[in-house]
Amino acid sequence: MQSYTIGQAARLLGVSPDTARRWADAGKVATHRDDSGRRLIDGRDLAAFSIEVAQNGTGEDDPSYTSARNAFPGIVTAVKLGDVAAQVEIQAGPHRLVSLLTREAVEELGLEVGMQATARVKSTSVHIDRG
Repeated sequence: MQSYTIGQAARLLGVSPDTARRWADAGKVATHRDDSGRRLIDGRDLAAFSIEVAQNGTGEDDPSYTSARNAFPGIVTAVKLGDVAAQVEIQAGPHRLVSLLTREAVEELGLEVGMQATARVKSTSVHIDRG
């Protein structure tokens, strides 16, 4: 299972490394240390926590006022395989993205809960809202 440093987790959650560190210090997400002493978060734990953060808000004071770009780096939070098709969910900061693709594509990419992935979106109609 893939593990993430505090900095990597912060980027995937869409928060500052200081915020991710405070959450870890407060026990909101479990960490462990690698052989070199770095604090790491298990991918499955980070996937579950990313859903919680997205549902309950980040607790950071300044919301982001930006138009989302077409690439959303995040963490895989669910993989549902059918006989031919599959559904993959990615939590990219506050954004939950769901993709329907072939089972073969999921297997070739080796997608599983807790791993880092990037959702790329192509659309002919993009709506922009400012909170």
